[in-house]
Amino acid sequence: MMPGPVVRRRRSLRLKGYDYGQAGAYFVTICTQDRICLLGEPIDASVRLTDAGRMVMAMWDGLPGRFPGVEVDVFVVMPNHVHGIVLLADTGSSDPAAAASGATTRVAPTEVGLPVGAPLVGAQFAARGLPVGAPLMGAQFAARMGVRLGEVVGAFKSATTVEYIRGVKERGWVAFRGRLWQRNYYEHVVRDEPALDRIRHYIEDNPARWDVDDENPHKVTA
Repeated sequence: MMPGPVVRRRRSLRLKGYDYGQAGAYFVTICTQDRICLLGEPIDASVRLTDAGRMVMAMWDGLPGRFPGVEVDVFVVMPNHVHGIVLLADTGSSDPAAAASGATTRVAPTEVGLPVGAPLVGAQFAARGLPVGAPLMGAQFAARMGVRLGEVVGAFKSATTVEYIRGVKERGWVAFRGRLWQRNYYEHVVRDEPALDRIRHYIEDNPARWDVDDENPHKVTA
C-alpha cells in the first residue's frame, strides 16, 4: 500500500448566499458492514488507505459529475467508515426528512471531537462515536427535479460495492460477507456557516482520534 491523502479538503468553498433553510447541506457518515476495517490501516495519527480506500475516495470525488447540482466538501476515509459533507443545490423539497429519505439522523458535533445525539430510526448507534450499480437518476431528470440525499448515498454505495467486488475478483482485495456497507447511513442537516466549519474540523481531525472512535472495534477505553 502506498501512502496517500485520507482527507479531501474543500475549505475554499465558502457557500456565500447558500440557503441553509432548504436543508441542502448534509454531514454524512457511512460505515462498513460489521465495522470491518477494509479501507485503511491506522498509522500514528493518520490512516494508510488500501487500494479499496483510494477507490472509495475517487468515487466520492466523482459524485458531482454523476449528479448535476451536487457538490462535495470535506471528506475522510477511515479504516471502516467515511465522513463527508454533501451539498444539494436543489433538493426539490423544503422538508429535510424528505430530502434525506432513508437516513438515520443524529446531531452534529457541538465541539470538535465531542459529538452528541442519537439515532432517529434503525439500530441504536453510540452517540459519542458520531462522527457512518447504475445511476439512480438520469442527468436531465436530476437537473430538473433536484436530487435527494438518499439517491446520492445509494449511488455511492452501489458503485463502490461493484468496484470492490471487482477488486476482490481481479486484485485480491479482502472479501466481505453479505454487503460492503451497512444498510443505513447517518446524516445531519448543516444549518449555518459556523456549523459547517465545526463539522469540517471534526472530519479533518478524525484520523487522529481513531483510538477513541466508537467505530473502532479496538477502541481504547479509560
